[in-house]
Amino acid sequence: MNPSFDRRALLRHASALAGASAGLGVLGAFGHAHAQSTWPSKPVNLVVPFPAGGGTDAFARPLSAQFAKLTGRQLIVDNRGGAGGTLGAGIAAKAPADGYTLFMGAVHHAIAPSMYPKLDYDIEKDFVPIALVANVPQVVVVNPKNVPVADMKGFLELVRKSPGKFNYGSAGTGTSHHLAGELFKQQSKTFITHIPYTGAGPALRDLVGGQVDVMFDGLGSSAAHIKGGRVKALMVSGNKRNPAFPDVPSAAEVGLPDYTVSTWYGIWAPKGTPADVVARIAEEIRRCGASDELKTIWAGNGAEFSTMTPPQFGSFVGNEVKRWATVVKASGAKFD
Repeated sequence: MNPSFDRRALLRHASALAGASAGLGVLGAFGHAHAQSTWPSKPVNLVVPFPAGGGTDAFARPLSAQFAKLTGRQLIVDNRGGAGGTLGAGIAAKAPADGYTLFMGAVHHAIAPSMYPKLDYDIEKDFVPIALVANVPQVVVVNPKNVPVADMKGFLELVRKSPGKFNYGSAGTGTSHHLAGELFKQQSKTFITHIPYTGAGPALRDLVGGQVDVMFDGLGSSAAHIKGGRVKALMVSGNKRNPAFPDVPSAAEVGLPDYTVSTWYGIWAPKGTPADVVARIAEEIRRCGASDELKTIWAGNGAEFSTMTPPQFGSFVGNEVKRWATVVKASGAKFD
């Protein structure tokens, strides 16, 4: 018998190790649960890939304020405009996947894969879908001094008489504003010169200032200017009027029944963000959307908060990427 082998001592040692392992397991489980319950434990950065003042801001900033009210933590809007929204998307995709950097993109990011030959991110592979926060129709708005018409009929007559004389601003080449304009030109058999900007905010400011004649904008960002009389709305996309602007006719009413463009906005997190954190983010966003404050703001912008789950939002984005690929191909639009 080996004199160095002490069976009882070994059993005591094994028992102590088992107890320590069990204790660590309990501590680990508690630590994990504690991590779940403490998000957000610090401010959260929300990358908005367009300059301040655009359609995304019209929803991001009220959402930020409501998030702070409900959670006690800041949701800091970080405007990173450029390249039709793709610059900010690339920055957000490379951020730490810890739940403290989120990305608020838009329909533009379902269009970009068909417009840009190279992107340094993939909207479906490099992000985790969280929530669709708003869906609003496009609206055709004009500067009333540059385009002195009473309605869409008068506008069509005017631009058909002078092809290329009038211009329209967009948030950039390949954005929904751009393609909405191209689709309008196809269906109305008109020609209006495209002027790309670095975001909807700068384009809208120039529309109000008279440097641009027309915009095919999301109703959310144009709403305040329409109400203030700084721009004139000629129609909303789709086959029905929007409750927020009941006097503005639908595309179907003015003879463009296939003009069904809409602008939507959503929240993503970088790929690799833990599932429990994704669930918490989605729940907090849902709570924000259920508040009376945001319901009122969204209604004023002609929008509604969506009840899609993260997987449903992911499927929605996939379908949008396919749909816009068809529109881009038919329009002949491309990144300059």
